[in-house]
Amino acid sequence: MTLTIGVLFADVRNSTALSETLPPDEMAARLNRFYAELTQVIVQHGIVDKLIGDEVMGLYLPPLTRDGRYVDAMVSDALAILRTQGRRSAKGPPLEVGIGLDVGPAYVGVVGEGEIRDFTAIGDVVNTASRLQAVAAGGEIVMRETVARIAAVDGGEVVTLDLKGKAEPVTARRITVAS
Repeated sequence: MTLTIGVLFADVRNSTALSETLPPDEMAARLNRFYAELTQVIVQHGIVDKLIGDEVMGLYLPPLTRDGRYVDAMVSDALAILRTQGRRSAKGPPLEVGIGLDVGPAYVGVVGEGEIRDFTAIGDVVNTASRLQAVAAGGEIVMRETVARIAAVDGGEVVTLDLKGKAEPVTARRITVAS
């Protein structure tokens, strides 16, 4: 089924370098803390679609939020994630996280055949959110300008980005969240 959805990608910055300096069990503990904290935020308004290495993909669907304000919820969750991850806690040191956000049409449903099947979203909105996340520095949210307009976000810097695999530049808003 095709729906207009919001997609959030959050990725730990410098995790490859970090994993070179930490024992595997400590790296796994840090990633598990990252997954747990992000999941607690995302599931309030969305669905955790995937845990991919050091990255989380969240989906925001209109029926899952009060008054269908899923884009507002997605932006609010992105801010909450950066505030949570950017501070030291009793559970460990802060992690630098970059986030990408987009909104648009996607196929939402089950893909795959036989024994290997997965619920997910497929479409340009997913790819664009992933590419926006890839250009976000630690402590930054990079959202397509459409997301900023819908959620009435007026802070940050408006940028035009040439994203990998995209035929046309994308206008986005870069927000830095102080920890």
